[in-house]
Amino acid sequence: MGEAAEPILAVKSLRKHYGGLEVLKGITLSVSSREVVAIIGASGSGKSTFLRCINLLETPSSGTLEFDGLSIDFSQSEHLWRRASSLRRLRTRIGMVFQSYNLWPHKTVLENVTEAPVRVKGMARTEAVELAHHLLSRIGLQDKRDTYPSRLSGGQQQRVAIVRALAMAPKVMLFDEVTSALDPELVGEVLDLMAALAAEGMTMLVVTHEIAFAREVSTRTIFIEGGCVAEEGPSRSMLTSPTNDRTRQFLRRVLHKPSAALAGA
Repeated sequence: MGEAAEPILAVKSLRKHYGGLEVLKGITLSVSSREVVAIIGASGSGKSTFLRCINLLETPSSGTLEFDGLSIDFSQSEHLWRRASSLRRLRTRIGMVFQSYNLWPHKTVLENVTEAPVRVKGMARTEAVELAHHLLSRIGLQDKRDTYPSRLSGGQQQRVAIVRALAMAPKVMLFDEVTSALDPELVGEVLDLMAALAAEGMTMLVVTHEIAFAREVSTRTIFIEGGCVAEEGPSRSMLTSPTNDRTRQFLRRVLHKPSAALAGA
C-alpha cells in the first residue's frame, strides 16, 4: 500500500481563550486534499471560533497550524508569525464564507467579485472581470452583475459571497453556518452550489446544522462539544449511528425527532 498523502491542512492542540474563558481546548484535526469535513455541535461549542482561528481572524492562544508549506506555532511571540506575507499567503489560499454574507453594500455584484483578485493578487482588471462573468454565469447570476447586494435575495447574496471567495482560487474553503440566516426556501440553492463544489474536489470545512447535507456530501464529520472534539468519523455512519451519547442527543434535537437509528443505548 502507498503512503498516506500529506494533509493540506493540519491543526494540533489548538486552544483559544478569552480572559478566563477557554473556548477551544486543544483541538487536533488534519484535512486531506479534496476532503469535505462537516463540523457540528450546539451553539457556543466553539465551531465558529475554530474556523476563525484557522483563517487567523482570531488569534489562537496556543497550538500549531500547518497549511500549504506554512507552519505556525502560536506559542511563539506573535510578531514572529503575524507577518503580512504569512497572513496574505494564508488568507488568499483559504477562502471563508460567513453567515451574514459580508458583501460590500456600496459595490455592485461585479465589483464585489473582482475587488480582491485585483487588489490582493494583482490580477489585471480585464482578467478579473472575465473571471467574474464566468463565475456568475455558473450560478445563474450573470444578469445581476450590476446590481447592489440590497436588491438581491438572501440566497443570491450568499451565492455571490461564495463566488467572491472562489475568485481567489483558494485551496481550502471554510463555510460558517452559511444557510442559518436564510429563509427555508432559499437554503437549497446555496447547498446545491456547495455540493457542486464538493463534487468537483474542493477541500471544504463546513460548520452546519444541515444534517442531511453533511451526511450526503461530507466525507467526515466532527462533533464539537465544549471546545473539544467529542466524536468524529465517516459522515454516513456517524450521523446515522453515533457512538457518543452527546452526539445522539444533539442529533435528536436538530432533527426534531428521535429515529430508530439514533435510539440505541
